Amino acid sequence: MIVAIDGPAASGKSTAAIGVAKALNITHFDTGSMYRAVTHGLISNQISFKDTKSIKDFLESLKLRFSNSKKGTGLILNDNNVTDFIRSNTISENVSEVSAIKIVRDFMVKIQRQMASDTDCILEGRDIGTVVFPNADFKFFMTADEKSRAERRLIELVRSGDRNASELDSVLDDLKVRDHKDSTRNHAPLIKAKDALVIDTTYLTINEVIDKIVNTVNQKRTLY
Repeated sequence: MIVAIDGPAASGKSTAAIGVAKALNITHFDTGSMYRAVTHGLISNQISFKDTKSIKDFLESLKLRFSNSKKGTGLILNDNNVTDFIRSNTISENVSEVSAIKIVRDFMVKIQRQMASDTDCILEGRDIGTVVFPNADFKFFMTADEKSRAERRLIELVRSGDRNASELDSVLDDLKVRDHKDSTRNHAPLIKAKDALVIDTTYLTINEVIDKIVNTVNQKRTLY
């Protein structure tokens, strides 16, 4: 069984996916963090986003895996735990550009399909229900108004030390730029799958979102 969740930045996809995975006892793959890890790797190795050959060489040597511990799920890039680095403002500002690179997306789709080939899982991103798993058993598209999403993202950035609590307007502007990049890129843009259930999280608690997804999945399961 594959559950796909798509939606724009800070709509609550990752938090919801983690909760749903626990409730349904299935595996969670955070595909957004995978793109962030690649972005971190390219920046750390001073590889230009326009240097196709170097990017290809980097991807061919890439080892990417999730690691579970008492602290939660971590992401290991070439034997280095990058979990605490990939949520920085620098990564947030560049991940859309990296995600738009065709060879990067093709490579990541291949990895994601391999990961999900033999396990019940939930994945979230921007093209899970449209490109990666167009035949997913369940598809959801999460959204929220821009201000709510900016407030959520600011909380993350303040915690990581990248922004001050007074910088909401700046974060909102950044979010609008990323939304535009994600929805207008040529390869696998952010769009809602025709058969996806829309969940507006603006006024919902995370538990309400999780319950909505879990109930939808369980209701369909009982039909078989």
